[in-house]
Amino acid sequence: MEERIRVVVAGPGDADEDRTAQVLARALRDAGVEVVYTDRPQAADQLAATVVQEDADAVAVVPAGDDEAPVRRVRELLADRGIDDVLVVAGADLGAPAGAADALRARLRG
Repeated sequence: MEERIRVVVAGPGDADEDRTAQVLARALRDAGVEVVYTDRPQAADQLAATVVQEDADAVAVVPAGDDEAPVRRVRELLADRGIDDVLVVAGADLGAPAGAADALRARLRG
């Protein structure tokens, strides 16, 4: 049996970001991905621990607006643990203010 990709999906707890995380989790699940959805807000260190505990292949963080800090912090915490094979991605609400997605992309690249 083929092993499925496992992705941890988390939002910061705000209602809009939580809805975005739920939609993302459902879409991944429907695509055949095994999803671990954190239905409560988690600090970056808790989220990194969940990624390790669940032996995830990726983590999708839905940040509040264009705040890249949680995404960067999760990436740093995983690197500090010597984990370099987990993809860290940022999810975004397409209804976010104009330019928010572009601003987040630019900050994460920079």
